[in-house]
Amino acid sequence: MVGGDGMVDERVGGSLQMADKKKIQEWMAQRCVDCAVCKYARRTQKGFIYQFVKFESRICPFCWAYEKIYGKKAYEPREQ
Repeated sequence: MVGGDGMVDERVGGSLQMADKKKIQEWMAQRCVDCAVCKYARRTQKGFIYQFVKFESRICPFCWAYEKIYGKKAYEPREQ
């Protein structure tokens, strides 16, 4: 079906296909990777910012996606 913007709607049964969901999750996880606050918390592992990210990662959809994609909390250090 073609939407009002001319783009083809590739929904199956009213929901996004699994590949589309995965792409969206990867994009959202990348936002968390690039987030200055989350980066700082991952790097320092202490202080107010670290505690803030520990709290807000429970409500931030980008942090949720980060956890699903990388298998770690947004405030845990990443291996390089």
